[in-house]
Amino acid sequence: MTITTTTTNRPGVVALRDPRARDAELTGAKAAALAMAAANGLPVLEGFVLTTVWSHRGDPPEAEWRVLSGAGAKALVVRSSSVAEDGAQQSMAGLFTSVLDVRDWQGFRAAVDEVLASGPPAELGAGEAAMAVLVQPYLAAGWGGVVFTADPVTGRTDRMMITASRGGPSAVVGGAEDGWTATLTRRGRVASVATPDAEPLPNGLRRKVVRLALRAERVFGGALDIEWAIDARGRVVLLQARPVTALHGPVRGPILGPGPLAETFPDPLRPLEQDLWLSPLANGLRVAIDLTGAAPPRALHESPVATAVRGIAVADLELLGVVRPRRGVVRILDPRPGARRLGAAMRVGRLAAALPDLAQQTCERVDTDLAEIPPLTELTDLALLTVLDNARTALTAVHGYEALAGMLGGKGESAPTAAAMALSALAGARATGLPEDRVIEESPVVLALIPPRIGPPPTVPEVEGAALPIGDGAGELALAREALRLRARWVQELGARAAWELAIRLTTAGLLADPDTSTLLTLDELRTAVRHRRLPDDLPDRTPPDLTPLPAEFRLATDGFPIAVSRRRGRADRGVGAGGGTGRGMVHIGDNPPAGSVLVVRHLDPRLAVVVPKLSGLIAETGSPLSHLAILAREHGVPVVVGYPDATRRLPDGAVVQVDGRSGEVRQTTETEEHR
Repeated sequence: MTITTTTTNRPGVVALRDPRARDAELTGAKAAALAMAAANGLPVLEGFVLTTVWSHRGDPPEAEWRVLSGAGAKALVVRSSSVAEDGAQQSMAGLFTSVLDVRDWQGFRAAVDEVLASGPPAELGAGEAAMAVLVQPYLAAGWGGVVFTADPVTGRTDRMMITASRGGPSAVVGGAEDGWTATLTRRGRVASVATPDAEPLPNGLRRKVVRLALRAERVFGGALDIEWAIDARGRVVLLQARPVTALHGPVRGPILGPGPLAETFPDPLRPLEQDLWLSPLANGLRVAIDLTGAAPPRALHESPVATAVRGIAVADLELLGVVRPRRGVVRILDPRPGARRLGAAMRVGRLAAALPDLAQQTCERVDTDLAEIPPLTELTDLALLTVLDNARTALTAVHGYEALAGMLGGKGESAPTAAAMALSALAGARATGLPEDRVIEESPVVLALIPPRIGPPPTVPEVEGAALPIGDGAGELALAREALRLRARWVQELGARAAWELAIRLTTAGLLADPDTSTLLTLDELRTAVRHRRLPDDLPDRTPPDLTPLPAEFRLATDGFPIAVSRRRGRADRGVGAGGGTGRGMVHIGDNPPAGSVLVVRHLDPRLAVVVPKLSGLIAETGSPLSHLAILAREHGVPVVVGYPDATRRLPDGAVVQVDGRSGEVRQTTETEEHR
C-alpha cells in the first residue's frame, strides 16, 4: 500500500511519515509504532499527530484537518496516543479514548477535546502519561480484528491467536462482539477454534493477516498485539501494534501432571521434602521402567520421571502410560521397540517369578531396620543425617519394587488396601479408647491415611462408625505392592521425624528462627547447616510453595511455566470409569461432604479415605482406577470416575448428578428425589 503524508512545519504537529513521529516521547507509543511500521513499508494509513508539546489551549490544526479529510468529505478517526500506553510491561488497553467516524470540523474539534480529556490533567501532561492525539482516515472495513503473534492464554510463542469479525475491530476490542477466535500455527493453519458457531475469517484473508503479523514482528523484534482491518479492495491494513507481555516461550518435553502422584503427595512439597521423598521415588520408577523395557532408553534418559513444579509432585504421564505417547513417522515399522520388549520380556519373566519373595524380603528388612532405630532424640546430629541418607536409599528400593509389582501384576489382581486396613485399625482403636498419641505407635498402618509432611507428629484423622470390613482375596503381586506402599509410607515418616528433630536442634542453637524454616532448605543445605552451622544467604527471602493448582496435564515452557495440554478424550461428559457401580447425589466441592453426596475433587487424596464410605459417588480430575482411593471406594460400592476434565469447574456445586463407575459417564439430572 502506498503511504501518503501530510507535510507540515507547524510546531507540535507532525505527519506519520515524518522521522520525528517515531519518537514516542513526542507522539506517544501508539503513533510512534505506526510511524515505525510505515517507515519499514508496512501498510499503515496516512495521518498526523498532535504531539505532546502541542498547545492544548488553542484550536486543533484546521489546515491539516482539511487536507486529510478533503475538507470534510472523508471521515476521520481521532485516537489517543499516550506516552504510557502500548509498552512492553503494560498496554493500558482501552484506558484512553478514541473517537470513530468524525465527519466535520466541529466534530473534529470535539473529538480532540474528548481524547485529551481522557488523559492526565494538563499540569501532568509532560509526565509519565503525556498525551498526543493521532488522526487518521476512518476505514469502513469489511473485516477487522486482533491478532497476537504469540498465544496470550498459554504464553506459547509457537502459536498465534486471532479474533475476527465483520466490520472494523472496534467491536471486538471493546468486547461488544465475541467474533471468530482461533489458535493458529506460525504458518497460519488453524490449530483450534474457540468459537465454532461464529463466522470464520475466509482462508485467503486469514493468510494475509498472518503474513502482515509476521512482517510486523520482524520489524519490531518481538511478539505483537496487532489490530488490523481489511479495506474495500481486500487489502490488510495495520491499525495498531504493541508488545505482548507475560509470554513464557515455546513448550517442550513430556506431558506432565500430578496424576498418580497426587494420592501420595496431595499437598505442595517444600524443598527438603522433595529431596527426601520425591527424588527416591523418581529413581525407583526409573529403575523399574528400565528393567521392564516399558519406555525407550532415550525417552527414559531425557525424562524427569517424577519432579516438582511449583512444589507439586508431578510425573511424566507419557512414560508412566497414563497418556498415550505420540508416534512419529520415523517410529512406524521400526523393529527396535519390539526387540527391546523381547529382551525385557526375558527379564520380566524372571522378575515376575522372583518378585513376591523379593518384596517379602524387602518388607522384612525394612521392618527390622525400623524396629532397631533408637529414639531419635538419643541420636547425634550426624547420626540423624545418616538416618536421612539411609531412608532415601531404602525408599528408592521400595518404590522400585512397588512399581514392578504394579507393572507385572494382572489387571484383575487386587488386595486389601492399606487405606482399608487403616480405617479398620483406626475405628478399632477408637472403640477401645486408645489414647490419640498412641494410635500411630500401636497401629502404624494408620499412616496410610496421612500424607507425609515434615513437622510435629501428625494428627490422627477422625473416622465415623465402627470397624469397616476388609475385602477378601488377594493376588500375590497385588499383595506385595500394597505391603511395599505401606513400608514406603513408614520410611517417609521416619525421614520426616528425623528432619524435624534436626530442625528443633538448629532452632534451639539459634541458627534457625523456627523449625519450620528448615523445610525451605535442600538436603545438602541441611547437611551444611548441621556440620558447619552455616545457612544460605538467601534463606530469609525464601517462601513455601503457594497453593496455586496446576493443570491436570501440561508441558513446561522454556521459563518453567506450566502450559496446559488439551487432548481429545471423546465425550466431554465422560472420564475413566474406576468401578463401584452407579450412584446419584448432589455435587459437593470442598471439605466435609455430607452423607450421600457426590464428592468432586482435583486429585485423589489419602485423607479422603475416611469420608469415602458415606459418599454416593467420587469424581476426580486426575487419578488411576488402581489408586488406593478408587479401590477403597469400589469395596464400599461407591462409583468412581477419574480423569474427568475440569470436573471442579464444570460440575456446579449443588447440582444433582448420576455417576456411572463402569462407563465413566457423569450426567446432570433435573430430578428432585432425595439422594440415596
